[in-house]
Amino acid sequence: MIDKGRPYSKIVQQISAVKAGLDSAVQVILEDFGGLRCSIDEEQDCDLTAVELKEAVARIR
Repeated sequence: MIDKGRPYSKIVQQISAVKAGLDSAVQVILEDFGGLRCSIDEEQDCDLTAVELKEAVARIR
């Protein structure tokens, strides 16, 4: 995009859109993973790994 002379504001807009899409995809994956782990073993809390993954994603947002 830069080599085609596009304005930097358009490039930043595209990068932001890609980041938002990836963030949404990560959220869906984590929700599915957490739900799966919780439904397999209903007597215990969610697997610690799923909780840690969700916390890691929350920190980078």
